[in-house]
Amino acid sequence: MKVLSVASEVFPLIKTGGLADVAGALPIALAPLGISMRTVMPGYPIVRDRIGKAREIAVIPDLLGKPARLLFTEHAGLELYVIDCPDLFDREGGPYVDTAGKDYIDNWQRFAALSRVAADLANGIDPAWAPDIVHGHDWQAGLAPVYLKYSEVGPHTPSVLTIHNIAFQGQFSAQIFPALGLPPAAFAVDGVEYYGDIGYLKGGLRTAWAITTVSPTYAEEILEPQFGMGLEGLIGERVHDLIGIVNGIDDDVWNPEKDRHIAAGYNGVNLARRAENRAALEKRFGLAATDGPIFCVVSRLTWQKGIDLVIDVADEIVAHGGKLAVLGSGDPLLEEGMRAAAARHPGRVAIVFGYDEPLSHLMQAGSDAILIPSRFEPCGLTQLYGLRYGCVPIVGRTGGLSDTIIDANGAALAARVATGIQFSPVDRHGLSQALRRAFRLFEDGPAWASIQKTAMKSDVSWQTSARQYASLYKTLINRVAVP
Repeated sequence: MKVLSVASEVFPLIKTGGLADVAGALPIALAPLGISMRTVMPGYPIVRDRIGKAREIAVIPDLLGKPARLLFTEHAGLELYVIDCPDLFDREGGPYVDTAGKDYIDNWQRFAALSRVAADLANGIDPAWAPDIVHGHDWQAGLAPVYLKYSEVGPHTPSVLTIHNIAFQGQFSAQIFPALGLPPAAFAVDGVEYYGDIGYLKGGLRTAWAITTVSPTYAEEILEPQFGMGLEGLIGERVHDLIGIVNGIDDDVWNPEKDRHIAAGYNGVNLARRAENRAALEKRFGLAATDGPIFCVVSRLTWQKGIDLVIDVADEIVAHGGKLAVLGSGDPLLEEGMRAAAARHPGRVAIVFGYDEPLSHLMQAGSDAILIPSRFEPCGLTQLYGLRYGCVPIVGRTGGLSDTIIDANGAALAARVATGIQFSPVDRHGLSQALRRAFRLFEDGPAWASIQKTAMKSDVSWQTSARQYASLYKTLINRVAVP
């Protein structure tokens, strides 16, 4: 079976969040199941630099008004189609925003081009390879099922659209519609029209053969207005085509026994080398070498991630003898709040702004617990990394966080199945209660070590999830075969 993945970012080439990790890991996880997955992605400068020489598959004189080439290469075990279109992708900023943090004004064109090339691949632009299924990720690939529906071969090519975060929908003015190259019929409720505008995610959800989310609980949550972000009605109409499949992680990249970024060599039986990583973490963040627990945060600094709640409890963490290490960037007001907390508590609270992949590994390996107080979380990956490394996740009871963490209540502790701490409601009071539980458990050394060891034995790989995706693909292929 041949599947084309459509993604705006792919680890290890470029990453801003969990979507890149999924796009990078899923093809490798599917290969043993007999599924050949290739990925089409934009040719950002960093991507072009990292892949080096690549084979030209096709010249595209007019890709939504821009000249482009389609390249093919293999990198880090992945088979990649890279869209070489300097007018759209050769930018100094990130994949979505400029150096000032503002969305590119032509994002509508940039990611429509990504979706258009995906449909072109289904229609044979590469004579040597055409997909049986097209699988898009988030709004940036939302138009891929739309272009398929209105193309020559595309209506018979099954499509899947995965929602990583329904809060980001790709909504643009209707004025762009003529430039998308879609027929007039596509500007309708059954197409891309969305309250008089163009909705990329909405169009994909309407036209894809199947819809997946990145956890079963999130699939249920987005049927409600609180989480559906205006699309809950459409999701409800398509509930029979909706499935939640929890993400996995690349357990070769995130492996505490051989991680090159840390003092490796520990596992769910032996935790001894965590002390070396703790010392390295304290040195990196300038934290005092005290005995209390180290709580870490590795996250975008946003309201959704509950970072304001972390700022609210920073004083409490210090008052109880703990320390806080934060890695991330985002909302300027939240960044300032973190700076103020660090200024109040030198040696106890510290922050590194930005994203640093090696440092994120050290934080999981050297911290005692990771705080993830998200108000909503489709799946989340940092809690899975925490499980793998014995960094106990403290999570809001929502979305994939509730699907992947077993709360350390009395029954779970007695049965030795607890892997973390869940709390609800997701507010300051709820987080404070969770922290008090964490401090009590940490003081009971054997109980804390039991949670760590149980967590590290959790199956957070892609194996189970890959089998679920393979089953979904097979179901869709069988639909094609039915006359």
